[in-house]
Amino acid sequence: MTDSESYNLGNLDDLEDGEMRVFEDIDDYGIVVCKVKGELYGLEDNCSHADTPLSEGRLRGFQLTCPLHGTSFDVRSGTHSGPPAYEGVTCYKVEIEDGVAVALRPKSDKSNSSDNVDGFFQTR
Repeated sequence: MTDSESYNLGNLDDLEDGEMRVFEDIDDYGIVVCKVKGELYGLEDNCSHADTPLSEGRLRGFQLTCPLHGTSFDVRSGTHSGPPAYEGVTCYKVEIEDGVAVALRPKSDKSNSSDNVDGFFQTR
């Protein structure tokens, strides 16, 4: 494990492909965990444009679409599809450790939002 913060999400074996689960008490906005093609991905649960929970949107493939204005975010990287969002959202790596899902928050470097930090594209 890295020096990133980690959050225990519990057992997510019951999460099916195409489903999401929200963990509200993590970081500022919570995390929405999405399962796509057998893999777990985590994003900050807040649209960078509309300040609304992304978990209320629709997951199609690797794209999670904001319910208000239709911007989508790639669950693998947090990058956005374009306007009206002006930037992506924080992406968490989700790993399984001893049957328990753990979300790893990338180290933050606010000085350059395009830095690649610990293999994650930091978008905020």
